[in-house]
Amino acid sequence: MKLDFSPEGWGRVILSTFAGTTLCVVAALYVDSFNFPGMDEAARTRAILTDVFLPIVLAVPLLLFFTGKLRELAIAHRQLTVIASTDSLTQVMNRAAFSTLVDAYLKEVHQHENARGALLIIDADNFKAVNDRYGHDRGDEALVTIAHSIKSILRGPDIVGRLGGEEFGVFLPDANTDQAEIVAERIRHTVNTAKFTPAGSAHPLSVSVGGAVFDHELPFADLFRAADQQLYSAKQRGRNRVAISRVDDDGILAA
Repeated sequence: MKLDFSPEGWGRVILSTFAGTTLCVVAALYVDSFNFPGMDEAARTRAILTDVFLPIVLAVPLLLFFTGKLRELAIAHRQLTVIASTDSLTQVMNRAAFSTLVDAYLKEVHQHENARGALLIIDADNFKAVNDRYGHDRGDEALVTIAHSIKSILRGPDIVGRLGGEEFGVFLPDANTDQAEIVAERIRHTVNTAKFTPAGSAHPLSVSVGGAVFDHELPFADLFRAADQQLYSAKQRGRNRVAISRVDDDGILAA
């Protein structure tokens, strides 16, 4: 069994307790060693045993308690971080966390040769009609269905977040135009075939997907603007469509 030495793992608790207890024993032996020359053998043996076992008896429970509490604090901190960065309804990243993470990736692009990726913006089609016809609770259910559909087809390194309302963002690190188009089309198809029965009968959902592909350094705002332009293009062409384009060196969508 492999021990977890992260701040949230028991491995660190055990290691810290062992190291701290060992230090206490060594310190006790060192301080008492100045008295050893004046002791007979029996007294010296008793002193050494006391220097070893007394720190163990006192330090182990205390160190286990305090390091255990530090572990609990680390777990609580991680949970709070997740809550603060997660959209409570769809359980994907919220807009702030998503944009921060993507922006951090983009700022690292210039340090790597041939770095590339794609940003997809996914918007539910005619979503107001769902809310008006079935109510906001069923509308929330539709958003959860869409989010689940998106997550179900993404790769491990891909990032998904809810940008607001019925709009989602997907970031595809190291994706080229062809790969971005394949992922976007799979998202569109998966949402379109997802099971959504708000009133006991099937109601088809659809999304439009706009995407911008980059292979050079650029700000998140420019990438988002380019993807949003493509989303508008997909909507104008009839919805339930995908529109992907590459962003050139000037931040303009390539024809």
